[in-house]
Amino acid sequence: MSVILDLLALICLLGGLFFLFVGTLGLLRLPDVYNRLHATTKCDTLGVGLVLLSLILQSSLAVGVRLALLIIFILATNPTAAHVIARAAFKSGIRPLTGRRNDRD
Repeated sequence: MSVILDLLALICLLGGLFFLFVGTLGLLRLPDVYNRLHATTKCDTLGVGLVLLSLILQSSLAVGVRLALLIIFILATNPTAAHVIARAAFKSGIRPLTGRRNDRD
């Protein structure tokens, strides 16, 4: 049974690291603040959730409950923070890119 939990924890950890890496690439490669926020929010929420899930599988019950509460906290705060940042960017006059040639004018 322990081997199955170890394997499942490893799969969750590698999946989480993959999504964190993809989110970092999105932050570096995408053109504007709205696209960057979308990439980082989605990938980081899932990536951190999977990494914490792998830790839950390897920990005791008391620590696992705390980690589960941390996952719930991240699921609530990460999209909320991204919404606040996007709203502040929009109110400060940063327009989303539409793909037209005169976007930077």
